[in-house]
Amino acid sequence: MRYRLTFIAGVALGYVLGTRAGRERYEQLKKSARQFAENPAVRNAAESAAHSGRDIAGKAYHSVSDKVGDRVPASVAERVRSLKERSSQNGGVEDDWGTTNT
Repeated sequence: MRYRLTFIAGVALGYVLGTRAGRERYEQLKKSARQFAENPAVRNAAESAAHSGRDIAGKAYHSVSDKVGDRVPASVAERVRSLKERSSQNGGVEDDWGTTNT
């Protein structure tokens, strides 16, 4: 009897989860999420947030490397100096790190 009730409960749950109405609702939610992501206002906000984040990360990188550069192991300090020199050779030009080409 216990196995029969478990089987019936499993069939009922499968039916509820697999109904056509559930699939249609899923497709509707997926469509609305896609429309939200493709909205120009949302895309502009995401791009400006990413740009601000890259600017802040660059400033933090330079301030931390200036203050902590002498207190880290020589191998790490060498890497930080090489990165700093590389960024100064580019004339402070931002690179495309962290961006996606779509």
